[in-house]
Amino acid sequence: MAKRYITKKVLIGLNAVGPGLFLIGYNIGTGSITTMAKTGAKHGMSLFWALLLSCILTYILMVSYGKVTLVSGHTALYNFKKQFKYGWLLSIYIIIALIIGELLALTGIMGIVSDLIQEGIRLAFDDLIIDTGWIILFFVVGLYFLVMNGNYKVFEKFLTALVMLMGLSFLIVFFMLKPSLVSLTEGIIPGIPDSPGAMGLIAAITGTTCSAAVFIMRSTVVAEKGWTIKDLKKEKKDAFVSASMMLFLSGIIMAVAAGTLNVMGLNLENTVDLIRLFEPIGGKVAAYVLIIGIVGAGLSSIFPILLIAPWLISDYRGIPRNIRSKESRILIIVALLFAFGSVFLEERPPALMIFSQAFQACILPAVAIPIFVLINKKELMNDYTSKSKINIGLIAVILFSLITSYFAISEFL
Repeated sequence: MAKRYITKKVLIGLNAVGPGLFLIGYNIGTGSITTMAKTGAKHGMSLFWALLLSCILTYILMVSYGKVTLVSGHTALYNFKKQFKYGWLLSIYIIIALIIGELLALTGIMGIVSDLIQEGIRLAFDDLIIDTGWIILFFVVGLYFLVMNGNYKVFEKFLTALVMLMGLSFLIVFFMLKPSLVSLTEGIIPGIPDSPGAMGLIAAITGTTCSAAVFIMRSTVVAEKGWTIKDLKKEKKDAFVSASMMLFLSGIIMAVAAGTLNVMGLNLENTVDLIRLFEPIGGKVAAYVLIIGIVGAGLSSIFPILLIAPWLISDYRGIPRNIRSKESRILIIVALLFAFGSVFLEERPPALMIFSQAFQACILPAVAIPIFVLINKKELMNDYTSKSKINIGLIAVILFSLITSYFAISEFL
């Protein structure tokens, strides 16, 4: 009876923070894992400050986007279009930039997932190798079926399960490997390593955590949840849970790499290398658990990526979101075709992921500045205009977004 009561309470709690879990599943994907693992392996915990700051600023932006949506009754892109003189141009830029970034990410994610499944099959069946193209085809068909036969509530439950599986997997690996806590705490001193690619990694940490796409999607999923202005406190709590879980999961991944690979002087260039490097330390069980966690993270990111184009276009036009419409089906099929990109590209999937995450950092100013203007607009927000604490936070977000955009552009050049 007691167990049933506790289970019921947990399920009610998860249901209350549905949008937050949806965005954790979206945000903590193979891009986050690749970025955090590479950072931990190369620099220990010295860039943890960038992750912490990114998560704090993520919370501020999530609260702001959710509040504007609840008070105005409209999603972000529709508000941009209606409230700014050239808002339609800003909205179109955001749509195009986000779709390009997400398609690049989808190529990298599916490449990493297929590589890991291939490695898992090899470990389990005495070096049996299955071509990654067939693995990708299997997931593409399955994902299309699930997306076409589901709705937001189904996606939310599915992503909740994947997020819990992912978090549990990384916790198990962390305790199995027992990384040196001394080396972890020594590396938390903030700094920017004087080595090639450090600024690019800071931009990638920002891009994968404080992601422009997350805030635009935040507006959409809050609307999908059916929350109203009465749910402002619930929205703020949801944002806190989401940002905290992002920090915890990303920090665990960075710590696992910092406490093992960094201490051993090993670098990470490929996600499959992560499995091969950890197998001698934690055995095959650790390898399998890690594969499950990373694949879960990848699949939890793919669902929202497939929905991003149909949802953003619907939001811009101010029409109901219908993923079963002919237009949405075409957009989803086109997105799924990009899943095969890693089969034909010479660039390895982790490199694509780092690039796509750094690219996301360049879009952040375009979503941070407009929301600062909107949340302080009396005609739109009435008595719910922003308080001084949130305004200070938003100004910090804007400054941070400009600095990390500079880091990303410098790395590209």
